[in-house]
Amino acid sequence: MSNYKLTITDYQLPTTIHKPTNIINARVPGYQDLQMLVVNQAGIIEQILPMRAGFNRVGSPDLQIIDVAGDWITLGGVDLQINGALGLAFPDLAAENAYLLEKICQFLWNVGVDGFLPTLVTTSVENIQRSLAVIADFISTTQPGSQILGVHLEGPFLNYQKRGAHPAEYLLPLTIEEVQRVLGDYAHIVKVITLAPELDPTGEVIPYLRSLGITVSLGHSQATANQAQNAFALGATMVTHAFNAMPPLHHREPGLLGAAMTNPHVMCGFIADGQHVSPIILQILLRTTPGLFLVSDALAPLGLPDGVYPWDSRQIEVQGGTARLPDGTLSGTTLPLLVGVENLVNWEICDVETALVLATDAPRKAIGLSGMIPGQPGNLLRWHWDSHGKKLTWQRLFS
Repeated sequence: MSNYKLTITDYQLPTTIHKPTNIINARVPGYQDLQMLVVNQAGIIEQILPMRAGFNRVGSPDLQIIDVAGDWITLGGVDLQINGALGLAFPDLAAENAYLLEKICQFLWNVGVDGFLPTLVTTSVENIQRSLAVIADFISTTQPGSQILGVHLEGPFLNYQKRGAHPAEYLLPLTIEEVQRVLGDYAHIVKVITLAPELDPTGEVIPYLRSLGITVSLGHSQATANQAQNAFALGATMVTHAFNAMPPLHHREPGLLGAAMTNPHVMCGFIADGQHVSPIILQILLRTTPGLFLVSDALAPLGLPDGVYPWDSRQIEVQGGTARLPDGTLSGTTLPLLVGVENLVNWEICDVETALVLATDAPRKAIGLSGMIPGQPGNLLRWHWDSHGKKLTWQRLFS
């Protein structure tokens, strides 16, 4: 089964299902026992039924039966924080390189991602507006491959002290006027915005963003637990890359992270590359936090080999899928989303079902989309757990 061993020429577009299909003996996250998935000719999941209810092979003469023999079946992944791929950083989008978006969508489809939020890190307002214009034009047309579900603005309303790799010269104060200037005419395509809530003592910005239908995520922040709780009460529902770019947990000041981990209405994104967060801390996170989802936080060299690459006006060095600035500051990864799923299982941090949900259903839930239920497109992944070799692998079911 395929893993992350693709080159730029390996693109494989979604396959149209031309006949009804019953997928039998499947394990499906959230369902007990083995299931049968009924996928119609249009490629839509019509039913998910327990195998014990009985399986009648009589039906359409074109009916296709796929016996997955106890393997797991899920929707494709959804990546809510991805900064670029194939050498293109999304803040660098312009008319002359817009054609790369189609290649990136095809590439992400090949690494198991059904949908994603191109993430614009802190840069000038002019760059943000230019990138938003290109993305808005792109999503106005029907494109094959992974689908752009909106945009994630990671900044520029971040705390200077927790800016990480974000350039300080482009950070902005968190006011409604500055938010309006950044969004311009493109608020309708912005799905998530990461901000530091302590920058707005008036408490006006989060309700304003929510009125526009934008999900507010807290991150790159020095917020105290009280400040975070206030932000959640105002409508923030997410946290960006838990543990990174925020104060660590402290027994007398639990901070933003402590407030998020104990709030059942908040979902925390996290990176499982083994560098951003220790596997031991990931175990603690998964045992204590009700709302979690995986992100890749992948940078522009995703899909390219290790090496030194341009990154805004600076350079990053990629080694083993980890990207750092010349001073050693961790700036992201170049590993696709589903590698995080494999890592969680192969490191024995959680069971297979939990890991699958973290990359498929959970990110959909975080932005108000449905998970694995009838009515969803049947863009399905088949996951195989090798209990002897202790290894999780996947492939697209229809390809």
